[in-house]
Amino acid sequence: MNNLGPYLLVFGVTFLISFLATPVIRKMALKVGAVDRPNDRKVHPRPTPTMGGLALFLAVVVGMAVAHQLHFVDFKRLFRTSLEPTGVLVACAVVVAIGIYDDVRGTAAPVKLAGQIMAAGLLVLFGVQLLYFFFPGQGLLVLGSDLAVPLTVIWIVAMVNAVNLIDGLDGLAAGMVAIAAIAFFVYMYQAPSPGHIEPGNAGAALLSALAAGAALGFLPWNFHPAKIFMGDSGSMLLGILLAAATIMGVGRNFEPPSGGDLAAFSIPVLVPLVILAVPFLDVVLAIFRRIRRGRPVTHADKEHIHHRLMDFGHSHRQAVLLMYLWSALISASALAVALLNGRVLVGGIGVAALLIIIATAIPRAWPGVRAARRTAAQSELTAAEPAAPTVEPSDGAAPGTS
Repeated sequence: MNNLGPYLLVFGVTFLISFLATPVIRKMALKVGAVDRPNDRKVHPRPTPTMGGLALFLAVVVGMAVAHQLHFVDFKRLFRTSLEPTGVLVACAVVVAIGIYDDVRGTAAPVKLAGQIMAAGLLVLFGVQLLYFFFPGQGLLVLGSDLAVPLTVIWIVAMVNAVNLIDGLDGLAAGMVAIAAIAFFVYMYQAPSPGHIEPGNAGAALLSALAAGAALGFLPWNFHPAKIFMGDSGSMLLGILLAAATIMGVGRNFEPPSGGDLAAFSIPVLVPLVILAVPFLDVVLAIFRRIRRGRPVTHADKEHIHHRLMDFGHSHRQAVLLMYLWSALISASALAVALLNGRVLVGGIGVAALLIIIATAIPRAWPGVRAARRTAAQSELTAAEPAAPTVEPSDGAAPGTS
């Protein structure tokens, strides 16, 4: 088995378990009443079972167990010399437990934030933290504990909430996490030695394979029209996996980028931000939007990028597929900058990606914006008008029927 084979096997097992476990968890969710019901800030039209994160967690545990049992030198070294895989599973268990409770009974945003910080702290205790990384022009930078711990916690919480916030349309979070995880795996596999993953980066590559397998196995059940939602349990789990993978891959990297000189501007320091540019941009815009309006940062709304795309006239599936496309283009551009040499080639790839994103976003944008504004204005006028008195029917008919 070559160096890539063990990772493909782990990916395949995780995918299969996720795919097979999801309908079982769906039935369980219906029995316990873990159902997400429509309201004015959600786009799904009918009650849908949630708690899909439990299926994702089961897939990750089985995938990790398979990796532990494989006679592969990088995996053996990882499990024998490090507690990081155990720490990842413990942190995942914490956020899944909090997420399931939220899916069934509901909980306040500060409680979820406290759980995320707790999970981040556990990861730090088990050794998953930013220690050093290559920075362009400065060489290898070593972080002291006074910087490493808070930066690690901030990064983990930011990643978890980025995934959580994009989980607003059927299949959106699962697909975008899969794209990001695959892109990061490719980076770890190709750099610095093509075709071989350095032992120190094996953990990052393994977590990327687990995240991609679990997300893609869940996606057939979650794509529009969704039969089950991953819920906060699933989005926070995937966020933890991506956060840990990027910390282990970027925060332990002794080597400079293997591509041309342009690589120094984005890889390896900014590779997670570039690959996850769309969800992070959504988080930043949401924070500024809510602060500007004097609302709490945790206040939910329907003005995320995916909601805007639907306002612009795209269907549910079109909005999701467009964001898949944008994420894939940005990820491919980041990999091109990291791995290819030649300014003209890399610049051409970046410009082509940007043009495609613009071409897919603009044609419907301006008419959609005008229509959305008219609809919002009409809704405000309607809400401002006093409600008409209701008359109870005298013949036993349901109110509102004739």
